[in-house]
Amino acid sequence: MRNEEASDSAIHSILIIKPSSLGDIVHTLPAAALLRDAYPTAKITWVINPEWAPLLRGNRSVDHVHIFPRSDLSGFGMSMHLLPWLRETRRLRPDVALDFQGLLRSALIGRISHPREFYGMSDAREGARFFYQHVAPVDRNAHAVERYLSLIENFGIRVQRPLRFPLPTGDRIERFDEDQPFVLLHPFARGQRKSLSDLAVEEFCHALAPTCVVLVGRTKREIPVPDNCVNLLNHTSILQLIWLIRQARFTVSVDSGPTHIAAAISDRLISIHTWSKPQKVGPYNGNAWVWKNGELLRVSDLPPAPKRSKGRPFKSTDVKTLLPLIREHLS
Repeated sequence: MRNEEASDSAIHSILIIKPSSLGDIVHTLPAAALLRDAYPTAKITWVINPEWAPLLRGNRSVDHVHIFPRSDLSGFGMSMHLLPWLRETRRLRPDVALDFQGLLRSALIGRISHPREFYGMSDAREGARFFYQHVAPVDRNAHAVERYLSLIENFGIRVQRPLRFPLPTGDRIERFDEDQPFVLLHPFARGQRKSLSDLAVEEFCHALAPTCVVLVGRTKREIPVPDNCVNLLNHTSILQLIWLIRQARFTVSVDSGPTHIAAAISDRLISIHTWSKPQKVGPYNGNAWVWKNGELLRVSDLPPAPKRSKGRPFKSTDVKTLLPLIREHLS
């Protein structure tokens, strides 16, 4: 039940603070949808970095996007951008602000917006929790989706399942043959030791030939690919990536933001984890699949997360463990 203090008559505006990153924004979507259900007439504003704002396109849970221009707020031009942004942020004055980021930066954004009530999580870092009026107790080892749901529960929102992940339909890629069955491969991540080797990527493409394999993501590496591959590395927007995931017969991704988009859209996903804990940072979809330490398991069948994360790299010889599941969906 919602708090008596937070009745519909009292809450006219809500501020969601979640500037980044890609995966964490996807994980916040269910909480935003439940906020909209509880307060259908409230004005809901989301503070977000400009590169991730397209994820909220067409989202009925959000009335206004307040851009946090992080890249502009550094260097010599900081003062030129900072003062106008501060003025705009001070005008927000929401009835309630919810900090889903849990960092000093996000807590300061909340304070600057002058909310009547300010909620944050108990696992906030960098002293952020000292800025909150209400601190939601959360399990720091729980999945991000569950931690964010704990925050809105502390605010007084009843969590109803199944959860909803409202994502845009995406943008179609011109001259792309969407009628041809293809497997989407996202092999690179920013995190150290998460990316696949060039040899593993090449082996993956060869093993699925003649099926088309579409490579997506960002990288500085140049990879020669076989004839059955379409190389879209560094050539897709976030909305085009969403469209490709919707069209693909199957998606294989390393532990990264696109994994969480795929998990929100489809069960046809394998998420590859080397050192990270899939129970905590993996796909939030019980029917999706996880590769870890040479084993392929459904998310719903994962054992409890160990205290210390142990893992090994994904080798080119591990490709064969993925093939039967992928081919099942291709057929």
